[in-house]
Amino acid sequence: MAAYIFAEMDVHDPKGYAEYPPRVMPLIQKHGGRVTHRIGRFEDWEGDVKAKRMVIIQFPDLDSAKAFWSDPEYPAVKEIRLRSATSRIFVGQSE
Repeated sequence: MAAYIFAEMDVHDPKGYAEYPPRVMPLIQKHGGRVTHRIGRFEDWEGDVKAKRMVIIQFPDLDSAKAFWSDPEYPAVKEIRLRSATSRIFVGQSE
């Protein structure tokens, strides 16, 4: 069953963050993933929306998503995101 990584982000250094997408996309693709949605406009309907941006990445299954997250090349790329944005990342699987 498909698995999805949800990345909520507030980019505080757009110039620094600009390095992240071109570096992370090959790793996502390497593990069979694809970005399905980039969302940049939110309205509070219920609860408190803190995200300024959300990216949804689909993988064939949970193992593929985990393989992306634990890829030995990812920590250096992840560091770019950590320096330039505040984020909350979680994964879910289709039922």
